[in-house]
Amino acid sequence: MKWFNLLLIFLPVAVVLEITGGNPTLIFVSAALAILPLAGIMGQATEQLAVRAGSTVGGLLNATFGNATELIIAFFALQAGKLEVVKASIIGSILGNLLLVLGLAILLGGLKYKEQKFSVKAAGTLASLLTISLIALSIPTIFDLTARSVSPDLVGQLDVNLSEATAIVLIIMYVCYIFFTLRTHKDILSNADEHGEHEGPLWSVPRAVGVLAGATVAVAFMSEFLVGTLEAATSTLGLTEFFVGLILIPIIGNAAEHAAAVLFALKNKMDLSLTISLGSTVQVALLVAPLLVLLGLLVGQPMNLVVTPLELVAIGAAVLIGNSVVRDGESNWLEGVLLLGVYVILAFAVFFYPVA
Repeated sequence: MKWFNLLLIFLPVAVVLEITGGNPTLIFVSAALAILPLAGIMGQATEQLAVRAGSTVGGLLNATFGNATELIIAFFALQAGKLEVVKASIIGSILGNLLLVLGLAILLGGLKYKEQKFSVKAAGTLASLLTISLIALSIPTIFDLTARSVSPDLVGQLDVNLSEATAIVLIIMYVCYIFFTLRTHKDILSNADEHGEHEGPLWSVPRAVGVLAGATVAVAFMSEFLVGTLEAATSTLGLTEFFVGLILIPIIGNAAEHAAAVLFALKNKMDLSLTISLGSTVQVALLVAPLLVLLGLLVGQPMNLVVTPLELVAIGAAVLIGNSVVRDGESNWLEGVLLLGVYVILAFAVFFYPVA
Protein backbone atom coordinates (compact mmCIF):
# COMPACT_ATOMS: atom_id res chain seq x y z
CA MET A 1 0.00 0.00 0.00
CA LYS A 2 2.99 2.32 -0.46
CA TRP A 3 1.27 3.87 -3.48
CA PHE A 4 -1.27 5.21 -0.99
CA ASN A 5 1.43 7.53 0.38
CA LEU A 6 1.55 9.36 -2.95
CA LEU A 7 -1.59 11.14 -1.78
CA LEU A 8 0.57 12.94 0.81
CA ILE A 9 1.24 15.49 -1.95
CA PHE A 10 -2.18 16.91 -1.10
CA LEU A 11 -1.00 17.85 2.41
CA PRO A 12 1.10 20.85 1.29
CA VAL A 13 -1.48 21.60 -1.41
CA ALA A 14 -4.20 21.95 1.23
CA VAL A 15 -1.95 24.10 3.44
CA VAL A 16 -1.04 26.47 0.58
CA LEU A 17 -4.67 26.77 -0.52
CA GLU A 18 -5.76 27.50 3.06
CA ILE A 19 -3.06 30.15 3.62
CA THR A 20 -3.71 31.87 0.27
CA GLY A 21 -7.50 31.78 0.68
CA GLY A 22 -8.03 29.34 -2.17
CA ASN A 23 -11.23 27.79 -3.42
CA PRO A 24 -13.07 26.12 -0.46
CA THR A 25 -14.01 23.08 -2.55
CA LEU A 26 -10.38 22.51 -3.56
CA ILE A 27 -9.32 22.85 0.09
CA PHE A 28 -12.01 20.34 1.11
CA VAL A 29 -10.99 17.79 -1.54
CA SER A 30 -7.24 18.26 -0.87
CA ALA A 31 -7.67 17.88 2.91
CA ALA A 32 -9.83 14.76 2.43
CA LEU A 33 -7.24 13.15 0.11
CA ALA A 34 -4.39 14.06 2.50
CA ILE A 35 -6.17 12.42 5.44
CA LEU A 36 -6.30 9.05 3.64
CA PRO A 37 -2.52 8.30 3.79
CA LEU A 38 -2.14 10.08 7.15
CA ALA A 39 -4.65 7.67 8.68
CA GLY A 40 -2.60 4.79 7.29
CA ILE A 41 0.62 6.23 8.75
CA MET A 42 -1.05 6.59 12.17
CA GLY A 43 -2.11 2.95 11.98
CA GLN A 44 1.38 1.85 10.94
CA ALA A 45 3.03 3.76 13.79
CA THR A 46 0.52 2.34 16.28
CA GLU A 47 1.22 -1.19 14.99
CA GLN A 48 4.97 -0.62 15.40
CA LEU A 49 4.45 0.45 19.02
CA ALA A 50 2.10 -2.50 19.58
CA VAL A 51 4.73 -5.00 18.35
CA ARG A 52 7.31 -3.48 20.70
CA ALA A 53 4.94 -3.30 23.69
CA GLY A 54 3.78 -6.92 23.73
CA SER A 55 0.34 -8.42 23.17
CA THR A 56 -1.53 -6.86 26.13
CA VAL A 57 -0.30 -3.27 25.85
CA GLY A 58 -0.17 -3.63 22.07
CA GLY A 59 -3.79 -4.72 21.98
CA LEU A 60 -4.73 -1.74 24.13
CA LEU A 61 -2.84 0.62 21.78
CA ASN A 62 -4.58 -0.80 18.73
CA ALA A 63 -7.94 -0.55 20.47
CA THR A 64 -7.29 3.04 21.58
CA PHE A 65 -6.00 4.42 18.28
CA GLY A 66 -8.15 2.28 15.97
CA ASN A 67 -10.52 5.13 15.17
CA ALA A 68 -8.34 8.09 16.15
CA THR A 69 -8.52 9.74 12.72
CA GLU A 70 -12.28 9.72 12.65
CA LEU A 71 -12.47 10.93 16.25
CA ILE A 72 -10.28 13.92 15.36
CA ILE A 73 -12.43 14.81 12.32
CA ALA A 74 -15.62 14.47 14.38
CA PHE A 75 -14.16 16.58 17.19
CA PHE A 76 -13.52 19.53 14.87
CA ALA A 77 -17.04 19.16 13.45
CA LEU A 78 -18.34 19.11 17.03
CA GLN A 79 -16.36 22.23 17.91
CA ALA A 80 -17.84 23.96 14.85
CA GLY A 81 -21.34 23.14 16.08
CA LYS A 82 -22.11 20.69 13.27
CA LEU A 83 -23.76 18.21 15.63
CA GLU A 84 -25.84 16.46 12.97
CA VAL A 85 -22.69 15.82 10.91
CA VAL A 86 -20.99 14.33 13.99
CA LYS A 87 -23.92 12.03 14.73
CA ALA A 88 -24.18 11.05 11.06
CA SER A 89 -20.45 10.17 11.04
CA ILE A 90 -20.95 7.88 14.05
CA ILE A 91 -23.79 6.02 12.34
CA GLY A 92 -21.87 6.08 9.06
CA SER A 93 -18.88 4.39 10.67
CA ILE A 94 -21.05 1.58 11.97
CA LEU A 95 -22.67 1.13 8.56
CA GLY A 96 -19.33 1.39 6.73
CA ASN A 97 -17.60 -1.20 8.89
CA LEU A 98 -20.48 -3.66 8.97
CA LEU A 99 -21.66 -3.40 5.36
CA LEU A 100 -19.01 -1.82 3.13
CA VAL A 101 -15.78 -3.14 4.69
CA LEU A 102 -17.05 -6.55 5.73
CA GLY A 103 -18.92 -6.84 2.43
CA LEU A 104 -15.83 -6.05 0.34
CA ALA A 105 -13.66 -8.38 2.41
CA ILE A 106 -16.11 -11.29 2.12
CA LEU A 107 -16.76 -10.66 -1.59
CA LEU A 108 -13.11 -10.37 -2.69
CA GLY A 109 -11.96 -13.13 -0.36
CA GLY A 110 -14.83 -15.32 -1.55
CA LEU A 111 -13.93 -14.82 -5.20
CA LYS A 112 -10.44 -16.14 -4.46
CA TYR A 113 -11.46 -18.92 -2.05
CA LYS A 114 -14.73 -20.83 -2.44
CA GLU A 115 -15.40 -20.78 1.30
CA GLN A 116 -13.62 -18.97 4.13
CA LYS A 117 -13.84 -20.05 7.74
CA PHE A 118 -13.30 -18.11 10.95
CA SER A 119 -13.77 -18.53 14.69
CA VAL A 120 -17.45 -18.84 15.60
CA LYS A 121 -16.67 -17.97 19.22
CA ALA A 122 -14.85 -14.73 18.36
CA ALA A 123 -17.45 -13.70 15.78
CA GLY A 124 -20.27 -14.52 18.21
CA THR A 125 -18.73 -12.39 20.96
CA LEU A 126 -18.35 -9.41 18.65
CA ALA A 127 -21.85 -9.93 17.23
CA SER A 128 -23.32 -9.92 20.75
CA LEU A 129 -21.48 -6.69 21.55
CA LEU A 130 -22.86 -5.17 18.35
CA THR A 131 -26.41 -6.09 19.31
CA ILE A 132 -26.00 -4.59 22.79
CA SER A 133 -24.44 -1.46 21.24
CA LEU A 134 -27.42 -1.12 18.89
CA ILE A 135 -29.87 -1.32 21.80
CA ALA A 136 -27.90 1.24 23.83
CA LEU A 137 -27.64 3.69 20.91
CA SER A 138 -31.34 3.26 20.05
CA ILE A 139 -32.68 4.17 23.50
CA PRO A 140 -32.02 7.96 23.27
CA THR A 141 -33.89 8.14 19.93
CA ILE A 142 -36.83 6.07 21.20
CA PHE A 143 -36.86 8.19 24.38
CA ASP A 144 -37.00 11.38 22.28
CA LEU A 145 -39.88 10.11 20.14
CA THR A 146 -41.98 9.09 23.17
CA ALA A 147 -41.04 11.99 25.49
CA ARG A 148 -42.08 14.65 22.96
CA SER A 149 -45.74 13.73 23.45
CA VAL A 150 -45.39 14.09 27.22
CA SER A 151 -43.12 17.10 27.69
CA PRO A 152 -42.19 18.80 24.38
CA ASP A 153 -40.66 21.85 26.10
CA LEU A 154 -38.20 19.89 28.24
CA VAL A 155 -37.34 17.07 25.85
CA GLY A 156 -34.25 18.80 24.36
CA GLN A 157 -32.43 19.03 27.69
CA LEU A 158 -33.68 15.60 28.73
CA ASP A 159 -32.21 14.13 25.52
CA VAL A 160 -28.80 15.59 26.43
CA ASN A 161 -29.04 14.34 30.02
CA LEU A 162 -29.94 10.82 28.91
CA SER A 163 -27.20 10.79 26.27
CA GLU A 164 -24.57 11.87 28.82
CA ALA A 165 -25.66 9.11 31.21
CA THR A 166 -25.69 6.61 28.32
CA ALA A 167 -22.19 7.74 27.29
CA ILE A 168 -20.78 6.97 30.74
CA VAL A 169 -22.36 3.49 30.75
CA LEU A 170 -21.06 2.78 27.22
CA ILE A 171 -17.50 3.73 28.20
CA ILE A 172 -17.71 1.44 31.24
CA MET A 173 -18.89 -1.35 28.92
CA TYR A 174 -15.96 -0.65 26.60
CA VAL A 175 -13.44 -0.83 29.46
CA CYS A 176 -14.98 -4.18 30.47
CA TYR A 177 -14.72 -5.37 26.85
CA ILE A 178 -11.01 -4.44 26.73
CA PHE A 179 -10.37 -6.18 30.06
CA PHE A 180 -12.28 -9.24 28.81
CA THR A 181 -10.31 -9.51 25.56
CA LEU A 182 -6.87 -8.62 26.93
CA ARG A 183 -7.00 -10.32 30.33
CA THR A 184 -9.70 -12.77 31.37
CA HIS A 185 -10.64 -14.27 27.95
CA LYS A 186 -7.84 -13.27 25.60
CA ASP A 187 -7.94 -16.72 23.97
CA ILE A 188 -11.31 -15.86 22.38
CA LEU A 189 -9.83 -13.15 20.17
CA SER A 190 -6.33 -14.62 20.12
CA ASN A 191 -6.31 -14.51 16.32
CA ALA A 192 -5.94 -10.76 16.60
CA ASP A 193 -2.43 -11.41 17.88
CA GLU A 194 -1.53 -12.58 14.39
CA HIS A 195 -1.08 -8.87 13.77
CA GLY A 196 2.24 -9.58 15.40
CA GLU A 197 3.37 -11.19 12.11
CA HIS A 198 4.86 -7.83 11.34
CA GLU A 199 6.24 -7.41 7.84
CA GLY A 200 9.27 -5.22 7.24
CA PRO A 201 11.79 -3.69 9.66
CA LEU A 202 10.82 -2.66 13.17
CA TRP A 203 10.97 1.01 14.03
CA SER A 204 12.57 2.32 17.20
CA VAL A 205 10.14 3.52 19.88
CA PRO A 206 11.16 7.21 19.49
CA ARG A 207 10.62 6.99 15.73
CA ALA A 208 7.20 5.34 16.13
CA VAL A 209 6.11 7.90 18.74
CA GLY A 210 7.42 10.77 16.61
CA VAL A 211 5.65 9.53 13.46
CA LEU A 212 2.41 8.97 15.40
CA ALA A 213 2.57 12.44 16.94
CA GLY A 214 3.41 14.10 13.62
CA ALA A 215 0.67 12.29 11.73
CA THR A 216 -1.86 13.11 14.47
CA VAL A 217 -1.01 16.83 14.28
CA ALA A 218 -1.26 16.75 10.49
CA VAL A 219 -4.63 14.99 10.66
CA ALA A 220 -5.83 17.62 13.14
CA PHE A 221 -4.93 20.45 10.72
CA MET A 222 -6.48 18.66 7.73
CA SER A 223 -9.62 17.94 9.77
CA GLU A 224 -9.92 21.63 10.65
CA PHE A 225 -9.59 22.54 6.96
CA LEU A 226 -12.12 19.86 6.03
CA VAL A 227 -14.74 21.04 8.50
CA GLY A 228 -14.07 24.71 7.82
CA THR A 229 -14.87 24.30 4.11
CA LEU A 230 -17.63 21.72 4.54
CA GLU A 231 -20.55 24.07 3.98
CA ALA A 232 -19.14 25.71 0.84
CA ALA A 233 -17.88 22.42 -0.60
CA THR A 234 -21.14 20.55 -0.13
CA SER A 235 -23.03 23.39 -1.81
CA THR A 236 -20.65 23.36 -4.80
CA LEU A 237 -20.59 19.57 -5.12
CA GLY A 238 -24.36 19.26 -4.75
CA LEU A 239 -24.10 17.10 -1.63
CA THR A 240 -25.81 17.47 1.73
CA GLU A 241 -23.88 17.62 5.01
CA PHE A 242 -25.94 14.58 6.04
CA PHE A 243 -24.49 12.59 3.11
CA VAL A 244 -20.94 13.81 3.83
CA GLY A 245 -21.27 12.86 7.51
CA LEU A 246 -22.86 9.47 6.94
CA ILE A 247 -20.93 8.30 3.86
CA LEU A 248 -17.81 10.36 3.04
CA ILE A 249 -16.27 11.11 6.46
CA PRO A 250 -16.34 7.45 7.64
CA ILE A 251 -14.73 6.32 4.36
CA ILE A 252 -12.04 9.03 4.58
CA GLY A 253 -11.27 8.38 8.25
CA ASN A 254 -11.13 4.60 8.02
CA ALA A 255 -9.79 3.99 4.50
CA ALA A 256 -6.46 2.51 5.64
CA GLU A 257 -8.14 0.21 8.16
CA HIS A 258 -10.68 -0.82 5.51
CA ALA A 259 -7.90 -1.72 3.07
CA ALA A 260 -6.20 -3.85 5.74
CA ALA A 261 -9.40 -5.85 6.34
CA VAL A 262 -9.73 -6.58 2.62
CA LEU A 263 -6.03 -7.54 2.27
CA PHE A 264 -6.32 -10.03 5.15
CA ALA A 265 -9.39 -11.58 3.50
CA LEU A 266 -7.41 -11.98 0.26
CA LYS A 267 -4.77 -13.85 2.31
CA ASN A 268 -7.53 -16.13 3.67
CA LYS A 269 -7.16 -14.65 7.18
CA MET A 270 -10.83 -13.98 7.80
CA ASP A 271 -10.43 -13.98 11.58
CA LEU A 272 -8.22 -10.91 11.29
CA SER A 273 -10.53 -9.33 8.74
CA LEU A 274 -13.50 -9.77 11.08
CA THR A 275 -11.52 -8.50 14.07
CA ILE A 276 -10.79 -5.29 12.17
CA SER A 277 -14.28 -4.66 10.75
CA LEU A 278 -16.40 -5.80 13.70
CA GLY A 279 -13.92 -4.68 16.37
CA SER A 280 -13.81 -1.20 14.85
CA THR A 281 -17.62 -1.07 14.87
CA VAL A 282 -17.70 -1.99 18.56
CA GLN A 283 -15.14 0.72 19.30
CA VAL A 284 -17.19 3.37 17.49
CA ALA A 285 -20.35 2.44 19.39
CA LEU A 286 -18.83 1.94 22.84
CA LEU A 287 -16.00 4.50 22.84
CA VAL A 288 -16.03 7.07 20.01
CA ALA A 289 -19.73 7.98 20.26
CA PRO A 290 -19.78 8.43 24.07
CA LEU A 291 -16.43 10.29 24.02
CA LEU A 292 -17.88 12.81 21.56
CA VAL A 293 -20.91 13.33 23.82
CA LEU A 294 -18.62 14.06 26.78
CA LEU A 295 -16.28 16.23 24.68
CA GLY A 296 -19.33 18.24 23.66
CA LEU A 297 -19.66 19.32 27.29
CA LEU A 298 -16.05 20.52 27.37
CA VAL A 299 -16.31 22.63 24.20
CA GLY A 300 -19.74 24.05 25.01
CA GLN A 301 -21.59 22.04 22.36
CA PRO A 302 -23.98 19.71 24.25
CA MET A 303 -24.73 16.76 21.99
CA ASN A 304 -27.32 14.03 22.27
CA LEU A 305 -27.40 10.61 20.63
CA VAL A 306 -30.81 11.12 19.04
CA VAL A 307 -30.70 10.19 15.35
CA THR A 308 -33.18 10.23 12.47
CA PRO A 309 -35.57 7.28 11.99
CA LEU A 310 -33.66 6.46 8.77
CA GLU A 311 -30.37 6.18 10.66
CA LEU A 312 -32.00 4.09 13.38
CA VAL A 313 -33.46 1.64 10.86
CA ALA A 314 -30.16 1.59 8.96
CA ILE A 315 -27.99 0.52 11.91
CA GLY A 316 -30.67 -1.98 12.95
CA ALA A 317 -30.60 -3.54 9.49
CA ALA A 318 -26.79 -3.49 9.40
CA VAL A 319 -26.44 -5.25 12.77
CA LEU A 320 -29.13 -7.78 11.82
CA ILE A 321 -27.55 -8.77 8.51
CA GLY A 322 -24.04 -8.61 10.00
CA ASN A 323 -25.11 -11.03 12.74
CA SER A 324 -26.67 -13.43 10.26
CA VAL A 325 -23.54 -13.50 8.09
CA VAL A 326 -20.94 -14.16 10.83
CA ARG A 327 -22.84 -16.47 13.18
CA ASP A 328 -22.08 -19.70 11.25
CA GLY A 329 -18.30 -19.21 11.14
CA GLU A 330 -17.97 -19.33 7.36
CA SER A 331 -18.51 -16.94 4.44
CA ASN A 332 -18.81 -16.92 0.65
CA TRP A 333 -18.83 -14.21 -2.03
CA LEU A 334 -22.64 -14.04 -2.23
CA GLU A 335 -22.86 -12.89 1.40
CA GLY A 336 -20.43 -10.10 0.50
CA VAL A 337 -22.68 -9.02 -2.37
CA LEU A 338 -25.69 -8.93 -0.01
CA LEU A 339 -23.86 -6.72 2.50
CA LEU A 340 -22.67 -4.35 -0.22
CA GLY A 341 -26.15 -4.25 -1.77
CA VAL A 342 -27.70 -3.09 1.50
CA TYR A 343 -24.97 -0.42 1.88
CA VAL A 344 -25.54 0.94 -1.64
CA ILE A 345 -29.31 1.14 -1.06
CA LEU A 346 -28.73 3.04 2.20
CA ALA A 347 -26.24 5.34 0.45
CA PHE A 348 -28.88 6.17 -2.18
CA ALA A 349 -31.44 6.82 0.56
CA VAL A 350 -29.04 9.24 2.28
CA PHE A 351 -28.18 10.93 -1.05
CA PHE A 352 -31.85 11.58 -1.81
CA TYR A 353 -32.74 12.49 1.79
CA PRO A 354 -34.43 15.95 1.77
CA VAL A 355 -32.65 18.87 3.43
CA ALA A 356 -34.65 20.54 6.18
